Amino acid sequence: MTAPIDYETLYDRIADALAEGGYLLLEQALPEALTEALYRRINQLREDQFQRAGVGREQSLQLNGEVRRDRIHWLEGEDTAETGYLQWMEGLRSGINRRLFMGLFDYEAHFAHYAPGAFYQRHLDAFRGQTNRILTTVFYLNPDWSAEQGGELLLYPERGDQPIARVTPNAGTLAIFLSDRFPHEVLPAASDRYSIAGWFRVNASNAQQVDPPR
Repeated sequence: MTAPIDYETLYDRIADALAEGGYLLLEQALPEALTEALYRRINQLREDQFQRAGVGREQSLQLNGEVRRDRIHWLEGEDTAETGYLQWMEGLRSGINRRLFMGLFDYEAHFAHYAPGAFYQRHLDAFRGQTNRILTTVFYLNPDWSAEQGGELLLYPERGDQPIARVTPNAGTLAIFLSDRFPHEVLPAASDRYSIAGWFRVNASNAQQVDPPR
């Protein structure tokens, strides 16, 4: 039986890593039963419930198969697995805010399916001063993934072309990093690859717009 998670210790570890280096990789981060339920959920979704992933946001969103070829399904709490994941991330949001005062306001996330050969070229999730995405999370759902199947996440420093981390997309692994600091890419996989990509955001509302949108 897996030992229960000590969440206060976990939040301390995450906050310390973000403050010191800006990123953290965790194995078996979430309860095993929730990870398994999320894997079942993504496999139950029909093909027409996924959409091609784009580049950019809102009015600037574009579809570009030369940059990324994954398909996505946004989490809306449509079943108990999705709700459990969003609740887990809400606990993390609160835990990080108590420790680092980051002002994280909400969280958005989607399932991502990379069919064999699909990839996502090197990119940043945010540009400083131009977005409300502050903290990126990637949670992997692939049981018994082997190195031969590829599909690693490469995390790069702000400057330079040598990765500082190569993440195998094993079920239960969680990557957390500052959205505007670490370029990253997803290498092509030889098998269907499943994950949940998400972003903690700050409230960037002003007199002209509400952001995050309601």
